Amino acid sequence: MAKSKGARIIITLECTECRTNSDKRSPGVSRYTSTKNRRNTTNRLELKKFCPHCNKHTVHKEIK
Repeated sequence: MAKSKGARIIITLECTECRTNSDKRSPGVSRYTSTKNRRNTTNRLELKKFCPHCNKHTVHKEIK
């Protein structure tokens, strides 16, 4: 039997500077996947991650 849907869900984090800045090192948008507990963290997640397209640490926001 399959388990019922738990509290943990998979989210996608996307670089905020890649979406707005056209002058960057290489074309594309940096994306990471992670999990979060939907009961404890109800609003969108924001983390500082390394973006290989911007070549620096930037804020990545949850998109879905």
